[in-house]
Amino acid sequence: MRAALQLERAKGTEVEAGTQFARDVRAGLGQAGQKWIPCKYFYDAVGSALFEAISVLPEYGLTRADQRILRRYAGELAAAVSPPLVVAELGSGSGRKTRLILEALARRQPTTYHPIEISAAALALAERELNHLDGVSVRGFEAEYLDGLGRAAARRSANQQLLVLFLGSSIGNFNRNEDCQFLAKIRSLLRAGDALLLGTDLVKPVSQILPAYDDPAGVTAAFNLNLLGRINRELGGNFDLRRFAHEARYNEGEQRVEMHLRAQGSHDVRIEKAGLDIHFDRGETLWTESSYKYTLEDVVEMAEATGFRAARRWVDEEWPFAESLLVAS
Repeated sequence: MRAALQLERAKGTEVEAGTQFARDVRAGLGQAGQKWIPCKYFYDAVGSALFEAISVLPEYGLTRADQRILRRYAGELAAAVSPPLVVAELGSGSGRKTRLILEALARRQPTTYHPIEISAAALALAERELNHLDGVSVRGFEAEYLDGLGRAAARRSANQQLLVLFLGSSIGNFNRNEDCQFLAKIRSLLRAGDALLLGTDLVKPVSQILPAYDDPAGVTAAFNLNLLGRINRELGGNFDLRRFAHEARYNEGEQRVEMHLRAQGSHDVRIEKAGLDIHFDRGETLWTESSYKYTLEDVVEMAEATGFRAARRWVDEEWPFAESLLVAS
């Protein structure tokens, strides 16, 4: 059996996604105080391609750390979960890292894999990466995380366990407390004995962290600025990208990297499909992403607070990063 991606998209998904994008942009840019946009909107076709480029930059050690762990311990992970098994991945991206897990699982049993992505471009990358993988059947969901996970969970049979993958540092994009709320929502869709493989970027020296979000080649800057380009393309905005500069900063008290776009001069912007006219003062920032860093103790505490127990943990020492296998209790 070879992998062949089947994509499931809810009726009206594209229209609804565009409408929600407009709502979220209006909510984040139209409010008083700090302007912001949810980071999930980074990942259109251009943004997905730019992130793939970021993941191989020498300054961005996170992806390689994740890959080293999965390459070294995928067999241990496969042995730690019970067949028959369904795998669902939140934010699958290209599927390159996931391939290591699926190959290890497929050596033990035929495996069903559900990549869940809001980006059709990312799902297309996953199709190319996994199209010829023996022993794996693939059905992708173009959906938000929890909606897609709910559909994946509903498809499994009574005797199948579910392994949820949340790799990379995606949990770090949630604000404090929101990360636990999200894990609790995942747990509500699982049965006792199901598992979650959770990636967490660990606290490390600022001198190591910041270049990963502000590389000298300017790829991360282009990724950040593309968010404004996407608003222009999809929502009829008239952002002049030359009027904004990429900025990355580390908030030590909150243990997070923040990405901003700083206005280089005072000017106005119109976004037609959001029905929004906004003004930027010189030096004002638009907050586009937070990336929280964790300690190993933080991960255990999050698990216990949200209905999981920490069963296994694998850590990369070169770029402090952890993959934790959390079992639904």
